[in-house]
Amino acid sequence: MARKKLVIMGAAGRDFHNFNVLYRNNDEFEVVAFSATQIPDIEGRVYPANLAGDSYPNGIPIISEEDLAQFLPDNNIDACVFSYSDVSYNTVMQKSALVNSLNADFILLGAGKTMLKSSKPVVAICAVRTGSGKSQTTRKVATLLREQGKKVVVVRHPMPYGDLAKQVVQRFATLEDMDKHNCTIEEREEYEHHINNGSVVYAGVDYAAILKEAEKEADVVLWDGGNNDLPFYKSDIMITVVDPHRPGHEVRYFPGETNLYLADVVVVNKIDSAEQQGIDTVLANIADRNPKATVIMAESPLTVHGDAAAIAGKKVLCIEDGPTLTHGEMKYGAAVVAAKKHGAGSIVDPRKWAVGRIAETFDIYPDIGELLPAMGYGDDQIADLEKTVNAVDCDVVLIGTPIDLSRLIKINKPSLRIGYRLEEKGSPDLKSVLKNI
Repeated sequence: MARKKLVIMGAAGRDFHNFNVLYRNNDEFEVVAFSATQIPDIEGRVYPANLAGDSYPNGIPIISEEDLAQFLPDNNIDACVFSYSDVSYNTVMQKSALVNSLNADFILLGAGKTMLKSSKPVVAICAVRTGSGKSQTTRKVATLLREQGKKVVVVRHPMPYGDLAKQVVQRFATLEDMDKHNCTIEEREEYEHHINNGSVVYAGVDYAAILKEAEKEADVVLWDGGNNDLPFYKSDIMITVVDPHRPGHEVRYFPGETNLYLADVVVVNKIDSAEQQGIDTVLANIADRNPKATVIMAESPLTVHGDAAAIAGKKVLCIEDGPTLTHGEMKYGAAVVAAKKHGAGSIVDPRKWAVGRIAETFDIYPDIGELLPAMGYGDDQIADLEKTVNAVDCDVVLIGTPIDLSRLIKINKPSLRIGYRLEEKGSPDLKSVLKNI
């Protein structure tokens, strides 16, 4: 019987995990290619043979999603497995329409089919959209578990943007470990705050192998989900963060709504800055989709690292987390909120100074607005980010990313780092839901 020919549609993360768990060494299927989108420079690589298994001695090519219309009929593809996240339902069905028009099936895998079982308790932190506030929630959960005397190991959703053969299992215990692995800005944004918070972080490509290593040193495995994706591990407690700044998105994006259905606990974040109408909409959707979930109300107060008075009356450049602004579709972040709160004279639009890969980002995402996404998927993009920042005519740079950007680029003007922390309001709180883990 002929093997069914598949393309796995992804963005260098969930696609590889789905392959590893369901299709590697599976005689029923031949994965002809991965297709890639969302992340720059993913296509053109090969998923290496040492990860792909005996059936793929030459590895598996990674093509651009833009080439699917030609690739599917040319290769008699039977089905495409949709394997990336933080996309609207409209986008998902547009992809399905294209695939179906080319006589191929369009597959959405069930939530539990690729969840691996751990020998240790697992707390999973997920979200309904990128930029909901998952990072500060994960830090808070890690701190609370350590206060219980638990050794917490964080396993982060994959961001394998480098040499895949060398990224099978990665362990980060120090800031220098990020340098050793030549991490991108996007990776550093997700690892650095955990390291500074006292947690060891694992990431990579093969999440079964990663889990085995994490279990060796963990009392509790803390899954830090990215890009509003589903957990890779079966959880004992699943916490989903929702964002009332984008009310309604929790029921209109894939697979964020699935995370809402699956949640044991839903954290309604940013209530200190969201409008009441947005909060009410989110609460109504939680009650409709998952009435049994424990709902925790939380604020995300700002932290300015440095003299906040230096912002008042000044021309300010706001640098924010890249993915949150691009496919996350947020129009502002911590830096913009801090600029307004502390009386900036103006927020400078950086677009006329943008160069190279940063200018390309504004072309691809023209609605980003008057702020600068901290894009850095490679050395050339980081270099262009530095050139752009230093060219902008401003008095102060506000850095709203979770990392110390000065470790990667030299900024030729005064700068302040802006961060968030999570503060639950009232009862229940995270401490109460974690007491039996």
